[in-house]
Amino acid sequence: MPRLEGKVALITGSDSGIGQASAIEMAREGADIMVTWRTDSDGAERTRRDVEAAGRRAVVEHLDVTSESAIEAVFDRAIEQFGRVDILMNSAGMDSAGVQVADMETARMEEAIQTNFLGYFWTCRRFIKERRKSGGGGKIINVTSIHDEFPRVGAADYDCTKGAQRNLTRTLALELAEDGISVNNIAPGMVLTPFNQEAVDDLKVREEQTKSIPMKRAADPAEIGRLAVFLASPDADYVTGATYTIDGGLSMAQAQGA
Repeated sequence: MPRLEGKVALITGSDSGIGQASAIEMAREGADIMVTWRTDSDGAERTRRDVEAAGRRAVVEHLDVTSESAIEAVFDRAIEQFGRVDILMNSAGMDSAGVQVADMETARMEEAIQTNFLGYFWTCRRFIKERRKSGGGGKIINVTSIHDEFPRVGAADYDCTKGAQRNLTRTLALELAEDGISVNNIAPGMVLTPFNQEAVDDLKVREEQTKSIPMKRAADPAEIGRLAVFLASPDADYVTGATYTIDGGLSMAQAQGA
């Protein structure tokens, strides 16, 4: 029996590489999917087709995670279409501006907070309320980054909001344990997604960027998706508050050569 048979997953940013791959992998394990997108409608439609090719149902909705009301509306739509949501995976987000704090405009930091943190907060809050109505249980998977622990120069907007996502997850793990809702992070390193489009398109760029990774390669989005399936499945019922780093050993190499 597929591990997610009969489950419903709402994945934010499922037009992105990680979101798309996770939607497909969950569908292959029996889940129906609410496919949300912000900027790439074509990508969302490809995800829908792939989910349906796996024999599962997909509903596509536009979602701007910086809008609390839009998040509420997407959940309303999911409940209307599927009757419930069993799995929430947050993968929508924005990258760093490459600007140091001294030169960063307040508006940029506010946008990062709304996208990378408040979006996760609002989706988690609504999911919790829905799961409690159903008697508890369920899975929250928040995609953070290795930069939730390892900062970079010029990335305060990204690093700080990723750290906030991680601590939101850990706090929720404590608050929701008695409800039977598990909450975990996936913290990827370099993944071949639109965040790294230049490396996707140009092998020489990719080889240069992966030199510091002990495995000498970036992750395929499907590798993140398969980890998400595990965390969404009954196999991970006793796992909560954890951060699963998936980076080819990059974070372990941070102090090498010092």
